[in-house]
Amino acid sequence: MQEQPTSAQMEAAVEAFRMLSDGTRLRLMWLLSGGEYDVGSLAEAIAVARPSVSQHLAKLRLAGLVQTRRDGRRVLYRARDVHVRSLIKEALFHADHEVSGIPRHD
Repeated sequence: MQEQPTSAQMEAAVEAFRMLSDGTRLRLMWLLSGGEYDVGSLAEAIAVARPSVSQHLAKLRLAGLVQTRRDGRRVLYRARDVHVRSLIKEALFHADHEVSGIPRHD
């Protein structure tokens, strides 16, 4: 039998899923899973106003899903780690099976 997650682990997972339940944030995370971007580049890539992107990034950062680094005057964002990147990829692979009719597999 598999060991149950702790309450703290469960809450952290719930919070991560809560943050990813927004389409704009999920789009941002998809991009950030592939590399580093500044706010302006992200806003342009997903066609969302810069202030809105900044607000979403702030929430994702507080939830521990993204990290930042300074490059001169710019702040670059990226997915925090391999676990976050895997979570995003798997969620979207699952969605692909749901909408494309690709057979499921184990």
